[in-house]
Parts: sequence; structure tokens; C-alpha cells
Amino acid sequence: MRIQLKPILLSAVGIFALAATVTLNSCKADKCKAVVCAYDGVCQDDGSCKCQVGYEGERCETITRDKFKGVWSVVEDGTASSPAYYPVSVENGEKVNEVLIRNFYNRHNSQVYAYVSGDTMTIPIQEVQVGEETIEVQGKAYAVPEEFYGLHGKLEVTYQVTFEDGKHDRFGINGSSNVSIWTK
Repeated sequence: MRIQLKPILLSAVGIFALAATVTLNSCKADKCKAVVCAYDGVCQDDGSCKCQVGYEGERCETITRDKFKGVWSVVEDGTASSPAYYPVSVENGEKVNEVLIRNFYNRHNSQVYAYVSGDTMTIPIQEVQVGEETIEVQGKAYAVPEEFYGLHGKLEVTYQVTFEDGKHDRFGINGSSNVSIWTK
């Protein structure tokens, strides 16, 4: 009986290759092993966290809307209004990425909702009832990074108000006027 070495040698090489592959793959460091992402964030293969809507930070530890909350001093001069100085209040909305803006456009009983993502607050088109008047508003607010720190900040707000008669008051829309500046 003659033993064929070729099949045995090929089998041995195959087993060695499989063992080497398993060993090398098991030595790769799991970058997510020591990473905890807050608020249901998910650790990515590179060890960074992918945050759920409404959260940010290295480990999703920050609620995005919190930087927008508080009382802001507004300075603005629109296309149909005189220069104005007044406060607005930004408060929690129903969703984690939603805020309510009170006294928007210096209308004392107005309440406008907006959504936050990163350094932007988007005011979707919406009708606002103020007494017997209905106005339509929409716009965006951008945090000025070099002037945003701790509890202080500056927003550049571009928005438009449309009245029942179809007239508009614009703030930084299409270069039509100055943007509205909000500081806290």
C-alpha cells in the first residue's frame, strides 16, 4: 500500500491556513468594547458613536436643543417693520429635537415651533394666531460658532412673516434686509 503525500500535505496546509486566519482575526481590537454611547447611540466600527436624532457629542451625551434654550435678546430691522429690540424665550417642545419660541416677531401671545439639528434651528412654515390676526412664518437660525460658549450665544436668524393681506416682512431672506440677531 502506497501513501499519497500530496493530499495529506494539502490538507495540512489548509488546516494551518484556517487556523492562522482565525487567530489573526481574533487579535483585532474591538474599538467599541470600552465605548458607551448615551441615549441609544450606536458605536461604529471605528469606535465613534452615531447619535439618534436630537443628540450630539462624542458619546451622544448632549441634547442638541439645550444650547438653544433660554431667553434671547432680539435686534432686528425687517423690510416692512421698524427696528425692534425685544426678548424671546426658547423652551422644550414635545419631541427631543423640537423647541417652542415664545414672543416670536414681538407678538406677545405667539408661539412658534422649530426643529434643531446640530447648529441650526429650522422654523417650518406655519400659521400663528395672535389675537384676531393670523400670520404665516418660516425661517432658519444659525448658531455663530465663535460666539457660542457655555450659556452664552449668538444666532443669525433669517425668516419671513406673511400677513393675511399677502404682504411680507423679511429678515435676511434673499439679501432683502438685515438678518435678525439673537444673543444670550
